[in-house]
Order: sequence, then structure tokens, then C-alpha cells
Amino acid sequence: MKKPPILFVMGVSGSGKSTIGKLLAKELKLRFFDGDDFHPKENVDKMAQGHPLNDNDREGWLKELNQLAKNHRESGAVVACSALKHKYRNLLKEGIEGQLQFVFLEGSFDLVSERLRQRKGHFMPPELLRSQFEALEVPRSALSVSIEDDPEVIVAHIVKALNKT
Repeated sequence: MKKPPILFVMGVSGSGKSTIGKLLAKELKLRFFDGDDFHPKENVDKMAQGHPLNDNDREGWLKELNQLAKNHRESGAVVACSALKHKYRNLLKEGIEGQLQFVFLEGSFDLVSERLRQRKGHFMPPELLRSQFEALEVPRSALSVSIEDDPEVIVAHIVKALNKT
């Protein structure tokens, strides 16, 4: 019997990872985890002060998310995580390569910037968006989905694409 998927919903801050991840998890009857909830306090404080995270800041966080995914190999999971660089995705998929799928939420700087300006109560200030786009290494092997549609339409596209694999 095929194991349920482990899906990492990825993209820059403001692309809709949490919104799409929650809806996707509900649709697929999987648990949802927001990667932001696993950042150490130092990372949250650094971002809240307007400083982008570096690779060293992210390493422990990414390893923790990888372990979270490994802990859900039998039940499957949807995890929202920026996963901006190829080496970050390598850390996330370590030991679960055959079961993991990245879902890349793709959108323009202008669209995401507008969404961030409207978002309230998040530790990630809109000023850091440029650094996210600069760090982003567009994945070649991810399921890429435009964020221009409504969340329900985006999730329907993802589910349809997953059913083809």
C-alpha cells in the first residue's frame, strides 16, 4: 500500500503557504504544520527587527522540519515552509525522498508585496520580501502553481496534479 504524501508548500513570505497548506491538508485529510511555528525565538526576533535570516539561522530549523516530516511518514503531512534554496530543500527531503513533494507557490514581487502590505500581525515585515526573492532558487522538480487564483482554485489544481503522479 502506498504511503500518504508528505507535502512541503513552499514560496516566499506572503505567497499563501499557510492558507494553501491548511486547505490542502483538509482536502487530503492530512495534518498541517506551519513551519513558522518551529522557528526558534532568535530567528523570529531577528526577522521582526527587519534582518533577513542567513543559512546558519535556518539550518537547525530546517533539520527540525525534516524530523517533523519523518515523524509523519506513516500518516502523511502538509508543511508550510519557505524552502527558498536548493540546499534547504535537500535538508528537508533527507531520508524521505520518495515520499516528499514540494509544491511551489509562484507569484510576482508586486503581487506578493501587495499581499504583505495587507497582512496584519505577522513577524515578517514587508521590507524583507526583496531578500526572499533574492534568495529564492526556483525549484525545478516541484509542482509549481500560480498564486493569482483564489485559494480554493489553487488547491484544486494541486490535488488534480497530485492525482496524476
